Amino acid sequence: MTTAHTPVLHPDLSPAQRDCLEALPLSGNHLVSGPPGSGKSLLAAHRAVHLALTDRPTLLLSRSNLLRQLLRDTLRGLTVPGAPVEAATVHSWIQRRFGRDVPRTEDGWFDWPTLTRRAADTLGEDESTTPHLVIDEGQDLSPGFYRLVRLTAASVTVFADECQRLTETNSTLAEIAEALGRSTGRTEISGNHRNTREIAALAEHFRTGGSRPALPFRSGALPVLHHYTGPGDLADDIAGLAARQPRHRIGVIVNSLRTAADLMSRLERASLAQEPQLYSSTATSGRYRDLDLSRPGVVLVHRASAKGLDFDTVVIADAESDAGTDPTSAALRMAYYVMITRARERLVLGWQGSRLPRHLEGLDGWVGTR
Repeated sequence: MTTAHTPVLHPDLSPAQRDCLEALPLSGNHLVSGPPGSGKSLLAAHRAVHLALTDRPTLLLSRSNLLRQLLRDTLRGLTVPGAPVEAATVHSWIQRRFGRDVPRTEDGWFDWPTLTRRAADTLGEDESTTPHLVIDEGQDLSPGFYRLVRLTAASVTVFADECQRLTETNSTLAEIAEALGRSTGRTEISGNHRNTREIAALAEHFRTGGSRPALPFRSGALPVLHHYTGPGDLADDIAGLAARQPRHRIGVIVNSLRTAADLMSRLERASLAQEPQLYSSTATSGRYRDLDLSRPGVVLVHRASAKGLDFDTVVIADAESDAGTDPTSAALRMAYYVMITRARERLVLGWQGSRLPRHLEGLDGWVGTR
């Protein structure tokens, strides 16, 4: 197997992204970190294609199924004949590797110590089929997972941002590197190629740690803090956004599937130019499972599935659902940091009720109101 660099460049990559990609050897374990908008998911897809050129099975893994769909579509534009890459969820890959009856723990996740012992017992049995693994949004997986893949992969490359840890089974960058081994290479990628300066500045208000990245040069409209009188007012506003920006992808991020279902029903009756889409992690197939994230129109998604995605316009629809949460909570601040940074051009922070939620107080200068 060759370990020489074999760049597969894409015209949309920035010079910094190309330098990052070309500096990664095709062997060993590596951890690439960067802020939202730095292009980690795109780089993860490129990295997977590079590794596939070594004639070894290569998988691009994510925890989120919706992110898997986005990565799958990205890979289609990077296809290299004879070097296939599969985008898969961690769940599906674990069950394929260890069987459908894989042991689980009380939290519903896998029993990582047991699986690691199984992997150790079969280490080296079929070296030719041992895959390269590339993992996107790797901060949402536990150290136990990384101790397992250290034994089950020819190489592991992780793209992560520890300021976006939204799950209970998460890892810091230090924990990922320690679990993968002392020889793990560390790389940082900078730059924000997604958000406007105004959106990125608001996101920084919610940042929980780490060094502050430079704000983007591209400027745009101020984010909007919008008080809705009720569900009908919210749906009408979203329908109006879709009508005024028919080519935009509008992501409506909610904290309640009940809110999502109600909005979907209202938007379907609004006769939008593009049929609205709703993602449900509980659906096993069909229209609520498989989405077309590339086409214009409205996409309704729970905040737990929003990471790694981006939209021209983002509406955070039900900020009042967090009114009872401590506004200094790290989990709450991370959630808003992630949701805000999904927006490329426009952002609406929506709330209902008689009193502005505490975590949205004091945003003068960062947002406009209506």
